[in-house]
Amino acid sequence: MNWIIYLLAALAGAANPGQSAANAELNKQLGNLFISTAFVYATGLAGIFILAACVRSSLPAPDKFTIVPWWAWTGGFLSIGATLAGAAFAQRLGSGVFTGITVTSAIVMSIVLDNFGWMGLKQHPVTAPRILGGVLMIIGLWLTAKF
Repeated sequence: MNWIIYLLAALAGAANPGQSAANAELNKQLGNLFISTAFVYATGLAGIFILAACVRSSLPAPDKFTIVPWWAWTGGFLSIGATLAGAAFAQRLGSGVFTGITVTSAIVMSIVLDNFGWMGLKQHPVTAPRILGGVLMIIGLWLTAKF
């Protein structure tokens, strides 16, 4: 079962450059970063409603909403930054460099979040191999950008 989770995570990661490229082209054609981002989220919302209807997902009980930590509601807000950045910079930097920057910074931040077990994540202490992995990501990003 774990291989399916890894495969789905890999597919989600593989979709990121395509998403950034599509968002950047939409922004280029419309000429308005905020309107193009609004369309990205509107179509995403429509897609979620369609998927939820197809799998017959039920609404959570009302009391579930009261126990959610405040920061758990910030995911959509945080994703706006990634969407805006992709729409604004993916074509200028190129897919490899833009994706490399976002993935590398995500890895570094993930190491920090995991180390402290913040945001409900399982705690994984910083170790030399994890630091080396982050450093290798930075070196890989540099190589991608340089050549």
